[in-house]
Amino acid sequence: MKDLNIEFPLDDFEELINQIGWSSLDEWFMFWNLKKEILSIDKFWDDNVNDDWIWGLALPLLSQAYKLNKKSSKRNIIGISALPGTGKTTLGKWLESISLKLKFKLSVISIDDFYLPSDEMEIAIKNNPWNVSRGFPGSHSIDLMKEKLLKWKTDGQLNVPVFDKSLRNGLGDRAHWRDESPDLLIIEGWFLGVKPSSIDPDNTVKISPPLSVCESSYRNKIQNNLNQYLDVWKMIDKIWHLKPLKFEYMNEWKSNQEKNMQVKSGSSLKDDNLSNFLRMLNVSIPHKSFDDINSDVLLRVNNERKLISVGLNQHFSN
Repeated sequence: MKDLNIEFPLDDFEELINQIGWSSLDEWFMFWNLKKEILSIDKFWDDNVNDDWIWGLALPLLSQAYKLNKKSSKRNIIGISALPGTGKTTLGKWLESISLKLKFKLSVISIDDFYLPSDEMEIAIKNNPWNVSRGFPGSHSIDLMKEKLLKWKTDGQLNVPVFDKSLRNGLGDRAHWRDESPDLLIIEGWFLGVKPSSIDPDNTVKISPPLSVCESSYRNKIQNNLNQYLDVWKMIDKIWHLKPLKFEYMNEWKSNQEKNMQVKSGSSLKDDNLSNFLRMLNVSIPHKSFDDINSDVLLRVNNERKLISVGLNQHFSN
């Protein structure tokens, strides 16, 4: 891998590759190098995609899915936890496409596909202090999510809604349903794996502007809402966590994502709507909660979305 433009340390990375099922980094690299004719990126990423995202994230994640599918008789779910704007959607489309070339079917869904229908959503988000239309814990059909994941685990049939953020003038709504029979399932979300906390770990952290009384109260409500997601987290076999070195990097990433959505679909979050949504993302869940995600793999990302480190999550390895 010496000719690739990557900067993350290879020792931790090789430990990850060993854990996934390869005897050495050289063996793993040779495996994929021989298959590079199927690793088309031009349909999914532009020419600016970094080598580290292909070789440090996409291929290791695909490698784990490939090995789990070959060696395990049960139906496995891999979770991807990453803040908005990181690039989860593009990664998911690539994984789905390349898996078929490896003779197995992988489906990628989002917890946001399980957003409540519009009439129920209006009730669930009523009086939230950020005046946002969705996004925080409590705006999803948790029972439906559990039901559909359990059904797939049981009989291999996946029947899930697909949420389109561009509908209802950017408020979003369910567009259609997917009926598939994947061999392996990936589910992604911005707070996937986050657990409720009995105390507010940000109470000594300076938040600018400071939390309003309404925001503090609503954060407690969201902590209670997170309890409903725990059964879903338990159904996930492996979690990959893409974590920025600083939480605020997400603001630029999400803003750029909305600009791209405006170009592609003519609809996006703008001006006050975008500012309010970013405020919700920044303060609705204490930042410390993201440090405590019980992930199997941890990838640290800098402001330019360059991978700084890739390896097993040592914090939860014991």
